[in-house]
Amino acid sequence: MSGLISVDEAQRLLAGQRPDTASETVGITDAEGRVLATDVIANVSRPPAAVSAMDGYAVRLVDVGEAGARLSVIGEAPAGAPFAGTVGASEAVRIFTGAPLPDGADHIVIQEETEREGDTVTCQASYEAPEYVRPAGMDFREGDTVLEAGTRLGAGELALIAAANHGQVSVRRKLRVGILANGNELKAPGATLAPGEIVNSNPVGLAALIRNWGGEPVDLGIAADTMEAIRSAITSAPGIDIFLPVGGASVGDHDLMRPAFAAEGFEPLFERVAVRPGKPTWFSMHGKQRVLGLPGNPASALVCAHLFLQPLLTGEALPVIKARLASAVPPNGPREHYMRASLAISDGGVVTARAASNQDSSLISPFIASGGLIRRLPGAPEMEAGQIVDVLLMRPLAGG
Repeated sequence: MSGLISVDEAQRLLAGQRPDTASETVGITDAEGRVLATDVIANVSRPPAAVSAMDGYAVRLVDVGEAGARLSVIGEAPAGAPFAGTVGASEAVRIFTGAPLPDGADHIVIQEETEREGDTVTCQASYEAPEYVRPAGMDFREGDTVLEAGTRLGAGELALIAAANHGQVSVRRKLRVGILANGNELKAPGATLAPGEIVNSNPVGLAALIRNWGGEPVDLGIAADTMEAIRSAITSAPGIDIFLPVGGASVGDHDLMRPAFAAEGFEPLFERVAVRPGKPTWFSMHGKQRVLGLPGNPASALVCAHLFLQPLLTGEALPVIKARLASAVPPNGPREHYMRASLAISDGGVVTARAASNQDSSLISPFIASGGLIRRLPGAPEMEAGQIVDVLLMRPLAGG
């Protein structure tokens, strides 16, 4: 597809092009951020039996229908050591949180509502229905599907897998993303710079994003400004699922990334996006491999990684929230503009967004304070402080 396409159209096209990977089995302690390859079926019920939700006494509800009931304490049930007997009429078992209910009991009188003297406990309140009992299978039952294939695994999901009595889990292999920088002027961080040379900072930040999104970054180095050097870097990188060339994406004499990938058989899906920053962003495919070309300016590369690489890796776009402008923003031009912005939550719970004062595409420092991107549609008018805008979240909001 040639010409200039919209951000929405680019994201729609990318949504169907996420590379599929084989599954592998890993221990649950190594599965954070991975994507499930198969459903997870519970091996046990949780809880496996009815248990007490509080410290107190396991009793028969029929015996405590009126306040002042006096019961004989016949035993104790700490967690992990169930009471072996049966609770009969006017009897109680001292029980602790998480312990299974003894046979015959169907209600817990909490410790705070009792008085005990020796082996007799007096219930100070009356009860009409069973309380403080967690029924068997309250969370899930053996055989239940607790998580479906395609789920990304975070803290809650991993805890659920462990509770379902799985020590290992089948996940999709991480997508290998080959970061390829291009430019005779680029040098590795820490190098001594000659006049005209600059630090190759983009791969460092992009690799961190890729790891955060569940991929495996692979540094393919810096290719010189020749077709031969770029093609050599492509062909000498085995096992790459997504190539991520950075730079060389515009229309200058030394912008050779797209021609080099085309010479290696990659067919373009789109060649430019109507977005600011990041118009030269492009995408091509060859067999099972993908290539998402990013502009070389740092802000353009990082913004477009959030807009286009994250959906390609995770299948999910950035979440969008409403926020109140903390300062005015100027009218917008013909391309969508994604403005780096700091976000805050007021004491009243209102999210505010303040656009960075300088949106130049070469600047990295505004990202330190920026938690989101203010979305400005083509031709949008000037907006004053206090007006409501759409903001794409690059990281979770912190309370104000």
